Amino acid sequence: MFILDTLFIGGIKFVLRRVAEAVDAQMNDVDALRQELLAAQMKLELGEMTEEEFSELEAEVLARIREIRAAQEAESAADGPVKITGIDVRIADDVEGESPDDSR
Repeated sequence: MFILDTLFIGGIKFVLRRVAEAVDAQMNDVDALRQELLAAQMKLELGEMTEEEFSELEAEVLARIREIRAAQEAESAADGPVKITGIDVRIADDVEGESPDDSR
C-alpha cells in the first residue's frame, strides 16, 4: 500500500513538473509573444480591437519581452566570460583559373 501511494504521488509530481516546464517555456518564448503581438495588430487593422486595447496589450507584451531578454542576459553573464576553445577555418579551392597548387 505504501509503495502504491509513493508511486501515485511520484507520478502526479512528474506530470505537474512537466506541465510547469511547458507553461514556463511558453511564457518565456519570445517568438510566441511576437506572434501574439502580430495577431493583435491584425485585430486592430480589422477593427476587432480598439487602439487603447492594442496599446495596453502592446505595452504588456513588450515589457515581457524585455524581462525575458534581461533574464537571458543575466543568465549568460552568470555563466562567466566566453572562452574561445578553437577556430575552424576552411579555404575553398574553387577559384577560377587557378589550381590549388598554383596559389603557393
